[in-house]
Amino acid sequence: MKVIFTEDVRGRGKRGEVKNVPDGYAQNFLFKRGLAKAATKANMHTLERLAANEKAAYETEKAEAEKVKAELDRDETVVNFKSKAGEDARLFGSISGKRIVEGLEEQFGIKVDKRKLSLPEPIKTLGYTNVPVKLFKGVEAKIRVHVTEQN
Repeated sequence: MKVIFTEDVRGRGKRGEVKNVPDGYAQNFLFKRGLAKAATKANMHTLERLAANEKAAYETEKAEAEKVKAELDRDETVVNFKSKAGEDARLFGSISGKRIVEGLEEQFGIKVDKRKLSLPEPIKTLGYTNVPVKLFKGVEAKIRVHVTEQN
């Protein structure tokens, strides 16, 4: 019997796959637990529509990430902070990922999720720092952060 998997089933198939399985297995296990449905013409059409919608959403999200990357890669996009520092250019305190994201939104109107920043530890020195950001699968950018001494 041909079935469309609605959930991942270990050892049998992944969500959205169409496979042949024994009739008893389909009737007594997959259908009863809602893990699959029969591969009728109507269900196949629904599957194609869902796949097209998912692909369109994926492409839209990737295009948005590319747009944000282009904005971040411009030379004018440098997030500026003023902070008190000692003689050896070490800050009193630090610049965290949350402050970087807030500064980026405040200064340029670009929204980025702070969890997408690849900042192993907060910035603790004066000067320029490049902070990598993973915007989307395969789309990475760098936020340039400039920390100057506060008078």
